[in-house]
Amino acid sequence: MIQFIDAAGRRRVGMPAADGRRIDVVRGVSSTYELAMAAIGARRTLAAEIAARGRDPADESYPDLLAGLRVLVPLDHEDPAHCLVTGTGLTHLGSAATRDKMHTDQSAVETMTDSMRMFRWGLEGGQPRRGTPGTQPEWFYKGDGGIVVPPGHPIPYPDFAEDAGEEPEIAGLYVIGDDGLPYRLGFALGNEFSDHVMERRNYLYLAHSKLRFCSFGPELRVGEMPRDIRGTSRIRRDGKILWEKPFHSGEGNMSHTLENLEYHHFKYMQFLRPGSVHVHFFGTATLSFADGIQTRPGDEFEIHAPEFGAPLRNPTRQEPAAPYMPGNTVPL
Repeated sequence: MIQFIDAAGRRRVGMPAADGRRIDVVRGVSSTYELAMAAIGARRTLAAEIAARGRDPADESYPDLLAGLRVLVPLDHEDPAHCLVTGTGLTHLGSAATRDKMHTDQSAVETMTDSMRMFRWGLEGGQPRRGTPGTQPEWFYKGDGGIVVPPGHPIPYPDFAEDAGEEPEIAGLYVIGDDGLPYRLGFALGNEFSDHVMERRNYLYLAHSKLRFCSFGPELRVGEMPRDIRGTSRIRRDGKILWEKPFHSGEGNMSHTLENLEYHHFKYMQFLRPGSVHVHFFGTATLSFADGIQTRPGDEFEIHAPEFGAPLRNPTRQEPAAPYMPGNTVPL
């Protein structure tokens, strides 16, 4: 499914056809959130809710909507403060090697880094038997819905940032029902976007490095996540490919099960507020930064995996930081 703005300026929920051009519009609903809450209230699946409402063919093509920058992220909340964007790291096979390139003290390479230690904990206990909690993963906070950028739009980064690097990931999309339970709508391609130079200085700067904008979509894949996802991450500069590399995801390429990652997020009561939206990134093992790439304003990221439909593309843009300087706090 996608969310988009039609020619009359109205929000719509659509379902792209297999040809990548035609779109069916879901009747009587203006957002994926509205559709999901209606399905939860009726105690039926998203597919059943869509079938009950019916669909009509759209007047516009999917490529035209993408080119016109009228495709939104596939799940949001009308109040960005009620959307929480988070993620987990060191969850994929090979992710520790990538992280070690950033965190290892080259004068003492024989010492196991904390990143490698946590990765090994995940290998040993991240895939427990079903219904049993396993090892908790690394977890981080990115922001609320105000940091989410629609597909095709520039991902901004502040002028104090030391890096603007992509992270090709799969994101889980959730709403919390009135019963306080998390309901997973499905999954989307995501660019988690971080400051890897800052993180490389010291792994305790990870929390700062994640406080950046991000994007996901353009499509929401309903149902289970494929076990073996094979995609490609690219960076284009001045219209030419600067860097390209395959990335793998899905439980067949991870050290943690999806169930375990979800448990260690939603075990916290503050994340079970009825009506809220959660966007949770599941990690990656592929970074252009690990290959020595330094991005520039205007570079375009492209993340593509066939199972998720159209690619996620976003250019980058540097912008001034928040207008706050030391001493600017106003005492009351």
